[in-house]
Amino acid sequence: MKFLSLLGLLFACLAGLSSWFSFEPKINYALDVKPILNKNCIVCHGGVKKLGGFSVLFEEEAFAKTKSGKVAIVRGDAKASDFIQRLTHHDLEERMPLGVPPLSEKDIKTLTDWVNQGAVWGEHWAYNKPQMPNVPNVGTFWSRLGLTKNEETDWIKNDIDHFVLDKLKQENLRPSIEAEKAILLRRVYLDLLGIPPSEQELSQFLADKTPNVYEKEVEKLLNRKQYGEKWAAMWLDLARYADTKGYERDDQRTIWRFRDYVINAFNDNKPFDVFTTEQLAGDLLPNPTDNQLIATAFHRNTMNNDEGGTVDEEFRVASVLDRVNTTFDVWQGTTMACVQCHSHPYDPIKHDEFYKSMAFFNNARDEDVYTETPSLKFYSKNDSVKIKLVKNYIQKLGERKAIYENFLKTNEPKINSHDFERFDKSALLDEKNFGFLDGGSCKVAGVSFDGRKKSLLINHGSELEAETAKITVRLDKPNGKTLLVYSPPKTNGAWSHQKQLFDFPTLHGKHDLYFSMSNPKNTKKWVQIEWLTFQEPIEDDSAKKWYLDLLNAKTDNHPILMDGQGDLKRKSYLFERGNWLVHGKEVSPDVPHILGDMGSEFPKNRLGFAKWLVGNENPLTARVTVNRIWEQIFGIGLIETVEDFGTQGFAPSHPELLDYLAVSFQKDMKWRVKSLIKMMVTSATYRQNSIANVQLMAADPYNRLLARGPRVRLSAEMIRDQALVVSGLYSPKMFGPSVMPAQPDGLWQSPWNGENWVNAIGEDAHRRAIYTYWKRTSPYPSMMTFDSPSREFCQSRRIRTNTPLQALVMLNDPVYLEAAMALSNKMKAKSNQISEQINVGYQLVTMRKIKPKAERVLENLYFESVRNYKKSKSKKPEDAALILVANTILNLDEAITKE
Repeated sequence: MKFLSLLGLLFACLAGLSSWFSFEPKINYALDVKPILNKNCIVCHGGVKKLGGFSVLFEEEAFAKTKSGKVAIVRGDAKASDFIQRLTHHDLEERMPLGVPPLSEKDIKTLTDWVNQGAVWGEHWAYNKPQMPNVPNVGTFWSRLGLTKNEETDWIKNDIDHFVLDKLKQENLRPSIEAEKAILLRRVYLDLLGIPPSEQELSQFLADKTPNVYEKEVEKLLNRKQYGEKWAAMWLDLARYADTKGYERDDQRTIWRFRDYVINAFNDNKPFDVFTTEQLAGDLLPNPTDNQLIATAFHRNTMNNDEGGTVDEEFRVASVLDRVNTTFDVWQGTTMACVQCHSHPYDPIKHDEFYKSMAFFNNARDEDVYTETPSLKFYSKNDSVKIKLVKNYIQKLGERKAIYENFLKTNEPKINSHDFERFDKSALLDEKNFGFLDGGSCKVAGVSFDGRKKSLLINHGSELEAETAKITVRLDKPNGKTLLVYSPPKTNGAWSHQKQLFDFPTLHGKHDLYFSMSNPKNTKKWVQIEWLTFQEPIEDDSAKKWYLDLLNAKTDNHPILMDGQGDLKRKSYLFERGNWLVHGKEVSPDVPHILGDMGSEFPKNRLGFAKWLVGNENPLTARVTVNRIWEQIFGIGLIETVEDFGTQGFAPSHPELLDYLAVSFQKDMKWRVKSLIKMMVTSATYRQNSIANVQLMAADPYNRLLARGPRVRLSAEMIRDQALVVSGLYSPKMFGPSVMPAQPDGLWQSPWNGENWVNAIGEDAHRRAIYTYWKRTSPYPSMMTFDSPSREFCQSRRIRTNTPLQALVMLNDPVYLEAAMALSNKMKAKSNQISEQINVGYQLVTMRKIKPKAERVLENLYFESVRNYKKSKSKKPEDAALILVANTILNLDEAITKE
């Protein structure tokens, strides 16, 4: 009896334990539940719509009462949960999802089990800080100690290979053998430098039999100046870099120094956290250098609308919105654009969090003015003496010297005239600058004074031919106390803006200033004001003259970011439904809650925001960055959707490897991109042959599992640069203003500014593609054909296409025809025999010997072309035919593909 009692007690305990420990598989919200909700439920019950008062986007909404007064999801009880019961309801008007086929039995069971298990909410994996995973073991215990041989441990080159091999073994796949030395050298040259090796570089590499010859070659390539040019091209897509402003006028913009900054940053191996901070907030660093100010042009690459009739504030706001979206695209792999109008429909980011993020950028001083201020001014050598004289004077002014130094560099702070309140006989001329006629007036509202003597510095001009107008400035009212009467500059009938200084009375507090113009002898002549500001006076007459001379000097101006202070500081508001004209509640700078808290460690400005992005607690920046670098090298990211790490993006193919690289990049490599790239390209995974057999194509057609080496079409820039290099036309000249290599006539249509494409001559015609002039409304056509973007907006990745137009470009574009001509000359210089000439040309382009079948095809092309050219009375049919053969070689799949 005792035994039976004990047995009964044991069964009772087991029954009790079963209520605590379920043998059902544990349902993971992020991996199992969220994809079902996103696909089937969230369209009607998410950020945009909350039909029935029910939403499954945020946890607090999912478990709140609905319009019926009931809770739709009852944790632990699927039978009591309408959320589950409605999935199988017999009434089609009640069954969910409404109006579409029902969920599969598998999906219903997943959701039911999830609710019964307590409906535990979770976050998408990408919003959790990456942790260093264990590196998988390979081979045997003894081979890992180096005591026995094993093909797995023999294959491994670094930790990347451990993760890749572990995944391949799970899929019953084996890695491919290492690529031939010549193919591998061309591959790594193209990936690191964007250009192929020379004949001499190839022969030296093939002749070197030392065991670590490849690693030594990688080290050399990482220190070549062409490295920065190649990798900068990727970043310029992200920065939407262009040489024009965009929109209808699409006028020229002088911003090439930013491109040069990016090239130098990659070449100098600038840590990515520093690179980030300088671009997002270089102006807020202590005593920023010119280089750090130039870096802030990352966000001055936004478009500017110079068209008459547009509202500057509308397009200023458009630029700020773009800065928010671009920043989250580039550093967080997060699609923030939709949050402008409503809470994110798929990821837990709330509507007001977009505008809290926008508040970091909303104080930038650019205002969609045609001059694109603020800008960093570069004076000519002719002004160097005056600069030295002014600097000698202002060094004596103590704290005041910064006012004049900064203004000479940036012409900030100032009040742009489009903010003036206009009265009778006044207008915003061409929607740019305030102008008034005789009897016209305006108000400059809310100018703060500190009780110290000031000078009015004003940039203005007129179309007056002889008699000058009189401008009167009054205090607080149109007929208030007269503060100043002055005359604008004479111009002999042509517009000419000039900066002038006028003594101004001492004032205290904030005041409105009224400007009125009297010009009875020239009533139809305009006076125009571009901007004004108030500064403490320069007492020395000579220094004052030099200062004004410099302010009026012709300079080269580079757009930069600067924040407004005092009266120029803006408040930020939520935009109702994304409408910039309808302000909701006021918001302060902050980051989306799902991405972590800024805390008190960082200031609530752009500098703090930049430091938070690369801070230890940010879950995404390191992951997004290593994934983007991986995509550039392997052709597809560990997460294919480089631009979207959210719940609608693809799952990572190797999640542990992604986190390993992210943590290593941030901690061990100290954000050094060269260290990351070196690890990738020296891995056995990278060195594999790219040939895919039938088994691999069936098991892994897109090479997500990495059982073979990367084989992808070259980028637009690399195709052009390769043609220049192999033909001998390539110019190594670096930096400076963009150039205009040959392109077909008639592509540019610039009715507003009369600009023309003027083909470059000399070495500028053969510089690398990264230096090509980029007009947003008409980008360089051959590069557009090969999928380069217009750069009107941030482009996280280029989608590769395959169109007949690409072959037509390679066969007919003047750049490739010229390259083919030069290549044919190199082929002729090597031999008089056509077969040898073909072998030479093929090997110059592909770095390998041609196969007999392909050689016969090209020989037939040559001889048939000779016959045709002779029939058409061509003067040199053999030369023309060889050019055609060279052009064909440049157009081969082996030529435009990295294998």
